[in-house]
Amino acid sequence: MKEKDPLGPFLTSIAAPLKWTLVFLWIERLGAALWPLASLALMVMAALAFGAARLLTLDALWIALLALVAGALAGAFYARRHMSRPTQAEALARLDASLRDAPLAALHDAQAIGTDDPDSAAVWAAHRARMAQRIGTLRPRAPKLRLASADPYALRHIALTAAALALLFAPPLPPMGLGGWGQSGDETAGPMWEAWATPPAYTGKAALYLADQPEDTPLVLPMGTRLDLRLYGAAGDVILDETISARTDATQLAQSQQSFDLMQSGRLNFQGRGGRDFDIIAQPDAPPRISPSGEVVLRPEGRFALPYQAQDDYGITKGQAKIALDLAKAPRLFGLALPPDDEALSVTLDLALPRRGPRDQIKAELLDDLSKSVLAHMPVTITLLVSDGAGQSASAPPVSAILPAKRFFDPLAAAVIEMRRDMLWARANAPRAAQILKAISHAPTGFVRNERAYLRLRAVIAALDANSGALDVAGRDALAEEMWQIALLIEEGDLTSAQERLRRAQDRLDEAIRKGASPQEIDELMQEMRDALQSYLRQLAEDSRERGDQTSQNQDGAGISQDQLQQLLDRLQQLMEEGKTAEAAELMQRLRELMENMQVTQGQGSGDGPAGPSGQAMRQLGDTLRGQQSLSDDAFRDMQQGQADQDDSSQNGGDLAQRQQELRDQLQQLQENGQLPGNDSAQGQSGRQALDDAARAMKRAEEALREGDLPSALDGQAEALQALRESINDLGEALAQEQGEAQGNPSEFGQSMGEEDPRGRDPLGRQAGNALRHGSDENLLGGEDVYRRAEELLEEIRRRSGEGARPEEERNYLKRLLDLF
Repeated sequence: MKEKDPLGPFLTSIAAPLKWTLVFLWIERLGAALWPLASLALMVMAALAFGAARLLTLDALWIALLALVAGALAGAFYARRHMSRPTQAEALARLDASLRDAPLAALHDAQAIGTDDPDSAAVWAAHRARMAQRIGTLRPRAPKLRLASADPYALRHIALTAAALALLFAPPLPPMGLGGWGQSGDETAGPMWEAWATPPAYTGKAALYLADQPEDTPLVLPMGTRLDLRLYGAAGDVILDETISARTDATQLAQSQQSFDLMQSGRLNFQGRGGRDFDIIAQPDAPPRISPSGEVVLRPEGRFALPYQAQDDYGITKGQAKIALDLAKAPRLFGLALPPDDEALSVTLDLALPRRGPRDQIKAELLDDLSKSVLAHMPVTITLLVSDGAGQSASAPPVSAILPAKRFFDPLAAAVIEMRRDMLWARANAPRAAQILKAISHAPTGFVRNERAYLRLRAVIAALDANSGALDVAGRDALAEEMWQIALLIEEGDLTSAQERLRRAQDRLDEAIRKGASPQEIDELMQEMRDALQSYLRQLAEDSRERGDQTSQNQDGAGISQDQLQQLLDRLQQLMEEGKTAEAAELMQRLRELMENMQVTQGQGSGDGPAGPSGQAMRQLGDTLRGQQSLSDDAFRDMQQGQADQDDSSQNGGDLAQRQQELRDQLQQLQENGQLPGNDSAQGQSGRQALDDAARAMKRAEEALREGDLPSALDGQAEALQALRESINDLGEALAQEQGEAQGNPSEFGQSMGEEDPRGRDPLGRQAGNALRHGSDENLLGGEDVYRRAEELLEEIRRRSGEGARPEEERNYLKRLLDLF
């Protein structure tokens, strides 16, 4: 009697994974047995697909067939030895190995002991129940094709690669099937013609393979495109007919390899098997275009600028500007009365083109400095020219202008430059230039302030006298360069005295007012005078402290504040902007007299403070505070007026951010130089902490200014001002302690600093406070007026914050002020 299988009741639940596992076992066994035979079959198919049979003679073909039969028999023998039929038991074992605890084996087992014990039987039943539940999670096991050990040379991979290449690249089978292998078969070897179109390199377009282009669509190619053609097969199999190269020699059309350029629109026709007809449109290269987009203007440092715009269909490759003397409009007087030398008539400059990116649309400006050229300040014509990759050129209509260049406002420097121009105009002017230079330098006292410039000028005069009859181009250029350096030395100078720098700045500004200089030049000279004035005031204070002067004021005892000086300078600039040159010249004279009569005093707690490195550091800290206050005022003014012109507001924001960065750099340098007082005192540490807070607030204000957020910038600047004041107070007390200890009386810092000037006034005639804190001649308000004034200010702020016509940024700022107070 047949024994009952214990797994019988469970086979139904695992029928699907058992079937697939058995299939995978068949795949493993067949793969391990048939891989040599299959590799041989794939290699033979790939060789036949690529036409290997056509390369063999009849004898070689029989030898190949015999080798193929032998290989097939060997493969069959290998398959017979390594093939075994998989069984259901093997499939069950493969499935059982995929789970932990081998549930199928557990279900196949029988209870060996304790069969009569009910408890033992119950435990065994529970165990089988758990195993029966676990077999529900069985999944088929994938086949394991481990052929590396049986195929150490990877022949199966070679066969698969060959079959894949044949599938992708081999030509289709010949119509006659296998019987065609062994014949020539040239008619089935591939395409009968090939053609490539390569546009000119300057177009940046890729080459085209004509066989891949869509049919019934005209092919648009740039003029000058290179076409390369290849014709295959016997002579006459493919006939070329084309009308795009303008060739007339019939022998060229019959060649199997041809190359020519596209010269005109027409047809390209390949006649024969696999032939095709192309309609080709030759697209001509458009000439470039260029035109000025503005007027010639003067840039800082004597450079001129001419904005322009240029276009081309593929890109500009070169640009030039030809600047020629407009001889008909030139003032033919004095040194210009002679005919000019040929080399003085024109200058050619290269236009700066973008190094990266497209050049088909260019908006730029011609920017250069021709201050040293004879064409400076002369009537000229500026012609802009551009070229493209096809060699085509175009020019803009000439622009007539007086060529802007650096101007010299010192009379002596201007005279030297004029003689230099006359000599460059014509070398025959050398004797006249020497004569005039002798005349203007005959009595240098009071006229030539720079002795070194005077000596160099006399050397130039001597060289002109020695070579006036035979002055060549090289000698003229050397003398012209020397005269240029002399003029710069006279105009800009190398003065170390603050008073001389101020006097030179006043002279240049005065001369510019009389000559009607441009607003840009006036702004530069005004800034130069402001800087020189600040240096002069600092020099006055330092000289007074060193001498210990007791005199403090002008003869009338009246002082002038720094704010009043600033108002005078602002008024002077306003008059120049309004064109009121006469009033500006009069105010300039009054300012000159005022500065000449100014004297310095050192009063109690004056802005210069005590001597020594710590005192110098405190003075610099006071300058930083005043600069921050001025910057905050300008930012608030821009916030009120910035809504009118967004472009100007953006530019002003960048200027304010730059000023804020400079102030922050000054503060950082001041912190790093180690000269601040109170290194070991609590006041000194507190002052340094306040400086750190000020630097962070300046950083936030700078970032807000760069982003155009003026309200946030004002908040940061207010914090910086408050931190700077606190730092000055703390460091001033620390410095007072140090000075008092050095003098044996640590509590009398203010008195010791005030002994030099009993009235306690600074160089500008102001009443000074203690510890670098400037005061005024009297208290602003006293008693109950303080509270009344505070209420009035708060009421005014409330009124302005409620006015809807004001800009939103201003109203937000006023609301933040109300929140603070």
